[in-house]
Amino acid sequence: MLEVESGLVQQKEEFAMKMESLAQRREELARKENQLKESLMKFDKFLKENDAKRTRALKKSLDERKTKEQKETEILNLKDNFSNLSNKKDRQAHIIEAFMPFQSYLESVLENTDDFGEVKDILARFDTLCATNGELIDRAREAQERTERDRLQFSLSTEEKNNLILNYNNEIAKLQTRLEESQLKSAKWQAEYDSTLNSVSQKTLLVGQIKMAASNLFQLVKTHLNNRVNTSVDTLNQLDKIQQFMLDLNQITSEIQSPTDKEKPVPASKPAS
Repeated sequence: MLEVESGLVQQKEEFAMKMESLAQRREELARKENQLKESLMKFDKFLKENDAKRTRALKKSLDERKTKEQKETEILNLKDNFSNLSNKKDRQAHIIEAFMPFQSYLESVLENTDDFGEVKDILARFDTLCATNGELIDRAREAQERTERDRLQFSLSTEEKNNLILNYNNEIAKLQTRLEESQLKSAKWQAEYDSTLNSVSQKTLLVGQIKMAASNLFQLVKTHLNNRVNTSVDTLNQLDKIQQFMLDLNQITSEIQSPTDKEKPVPASKPAS
């Protein structure tokens, strides 16, 4: 029993020593496990920081690339602007060089006249004359438009008169036919027929007088122009030639006036009636 108890005590002591050793090993494992966890946490933090640094570096690289591309685009635009400005400068220089004789001419005009004090006075006078010329052109165009309207009105009136004469002639023909068929009609119808015939004759005579007057005026114009106008029997064509002659004569009269009169606006010529 003593041996057995001694063996049990010895086994208990060995078991206690083993338990103590196991406890120490557990503590050591726990400590190493904590160290490993701390190492893993540090390594994870390192990886995260490394990823953040890599992301920031990549973003910075992309931003720098975009900035570089923008700068290159700006450089190209500036080069284009510089080229355009250089070309514009060259064109302006050519224009200035081309206009230098005019500058010299205007300066020589100032030296030879007392009417203008500076070059800008000459230019202002030129602008005034251009404005006056434009106004005269507008007036001439308005006069031409009025002439065209009057000519159209005359043409319509002539056509209307011709239609009226034709209607009267048809009426006369009908009356003559009826007169031939029935010469025993009453005096009332005969008087009305005579009155209608007299009216038509007067209108025909009036048209003939108008054509004769136009023909006489056309002959006068043709004589003044030394027969440079083609002969025409059309009344409207004759009136056109007469009107053109009057406009040319009016223009010649305006041109031979004094310089003071030339500066005044020329009244629009009245179309031939």
